Amino acid sequence: MFVLGILASFAAIAAMCWLLFNLAVFALPFLVGLNAGIWAYGTGAGWFGAILVGGFAAGLTLAIGQALIMLVRPLWARFVIALIFVVPAMVAGFHATLGIARTMMPSETWQMIFAVIGAGAVGVSAFLRIAGIAADTSDGSAVGA
Repeated sequence: MFVLGILASFAAIAAMCWLLFNLAVFALPFLVGLNAGIWAYGTGAGWFGAILVGGFAAGLTLAIGQALIMLVRPLWARFVIALIFVVPAMVAGFHATLGIARTMMPSETWQMIFAVIGAGAVGVSAFLRIAGIAADTSDGSAVGA
């Protein structure tokens, strides 16, 4: 039974890491949507209005980011747009890895080392996904063909 608990813990950590890597690109839209929803709730929109405003703001942020990556031609500008999406993902990866490391090891030095490594891994993953979006849109093919 003890071994089953350890295996379940490893499976849960692996599932959370997989989720973190897959959702890292959406860290910026999530933060924008969350802040817009909090603002809407604070102005009296209620729960339903806050969820609608937050969802709309998150979707609009993601759509604007993807549109800019598709429409902007200079490579340096695409890189800046990608960094705008990657930096919040790195921060989220740092804190997620730090939370996992705090449950696994007592040394604060090693916790920080693993958190920085996790932030780098999540940042690289998010950058590669965004670069993949940019590469798919710059292949010269006709839109809708």
